[in-house]
Amino acid sequence: MNRKESKVSRQSLETAAKNGYFGRTGRSIYALIFLLPFIILYEILVLKINPQILVDPASHIRGGVVAFVWIQNFLHYIGMNGKVSWICAPLVIIVTLIVLQITSRLPWKIVWSDFLVMTGECITISLPLIVLAMVLNRPSQQGQRLAAVLPEMASMMSGHNFSMDIITGIGAGIYEELIFRLVLICLLMLFFETILGVNKTNSILFSILISAVLFSLHHHFVFIHGRFARSELFALAPFIFRTIAGMYFAVIFVVRGFGIVAGAHIFYDIIATILNILLFKQY
Repeated sequence: MNRKESKVSRQSLETAAKNGYFGRTGRSIYALIFLLPFIILYEILVLKINPQILVDPASHIRGGVVAFVWIQNFLHYIGMNGKVSWICAPLVIIVTLIVLQITSRLPWKIVWSDFLVMTGECITISLPLIVLAMVLNRPSQQGQRLAAVLPEMASMMSGHNFSMDIITGIGAGIYEELIFRLVLICLLMLFFETILGVNKTNSILFSILISAVLFSLHHHFVFIHGRFARSELFALAPFIFRTIAGMYFAVIFVVRGFGIVAGAHIFYDIIATILNILLFKQY
């Protein structure tokens, strides 16, 4: 094969990769459509279980999704009142993904059967973390909930409730991935690669590590409504697990994009909550 034929063949493979399942489902438009039902479900369930939120949006913090409150705080800072900031928080994700899709100049074409495969992929990706959580939660600790090593279940809630844990898991999967992966990793990459001139490989590694550590730390120490607070006592095992989970999710984000990593986080939370019932009889 001559050089020209080799170049044409390589270009054909690259085109096929971009238009294949993995290429298509990494696009922002896929992330938006895949996550939109979860975003809507989260809003409906929160309103159903906690209608007080329309009167006191700050009460949402009792749901444990700190990342959602951060978005509320940002919207409040730019001039929105509490109720409007709560309503508009989901729009931040929707608008962000639409803008990313437009600026990427990638095709908008959708293969609807891909979403079923994406669901299976997200569930499969979540399973290694489930196994790791169960290993860390050894038989001698069976009085302890599996949620004790979950990366999203902060102990800010008074007591535990199955419905609330499911809601919190969905919200955490969406909004923690937005903050700690889509926003933070992109900002860290910009800092290391563009400002400091670090090569791309090292920039990715540094960004993954820093984002994972901060992801883990924020479950112990949070910044809410302009002040720092402790969400739960520091313990080494949960911190290590959450750091590993943060690195795992960060790698998934870099390789597969926002839609897959958020979906994997959501299904991980849901499966872990169900296992709490089956294995630890916590509800």
